[in-house]
Amino acid sequence: MFTRMQDGTADDWAVIGAAHMEHFTKTPSQLMDMLRSLEHVTLGFACNQLQHSLMTGTLARRDGASDEEVTIALLHDVGKAVNIPNHGAIAAEIMRPYISDDAYHAIYNHQQFQGKFYFEFLGSDPTLRDNFTTESWYTLAEKLVDRWDAPAFDPDFEVDSLESFEPLVQKIFASPARML
Repeated sequence: MFTRMQDGTADDWAVIGAAHMEHFTKTPSQLMDMLRSLEHVTLGFACNQLQHSLMTGTLARRDGASDEEVTIALLHDVGKAVNIPNHGAIAAEIMRPYISDDAYHAIYNHQQFQGKFYFEFLGSDPTLRDNFTTESWYTLAEKLVDRWDAPAFDPDFEVDSLESFEPLVQKIFASPARML
């Protein structure tokens, strides 16, 4: 085995590739653990971020959304388990190998779409979503935020259980659609 990438052989990379494949199966359980950790994050909202995530996923599910849409609704804020300010980018990058480009961009930019509801109160431009109207993913981002994310802050809403989403997370994150 090499000690510098520059010295790697095809055999070395075959071993490394096989070792990496073993870790791909861990992604669903790691995402579920990240969601569980959001139970302790409230950020001043009426409910914690786990409840918010479950409500967003539940609203998407009850709205007849596709499996991918329900998944990104559930996981759109999972990046908050790492860092709040750029949580959309973190969540999008975690999901990127497993979801469509449109879903990736919807997650990555969902904060700009949310801004319609609160940026004016924070001294920012509430029309930032308008910069994306010609993008193929605009409608998905608008649906994600306006129908599922923005209405999902009720601590008394009867959400579907985290466990009920686990088979879907397992299905979507079973193996990456692309490596890079």
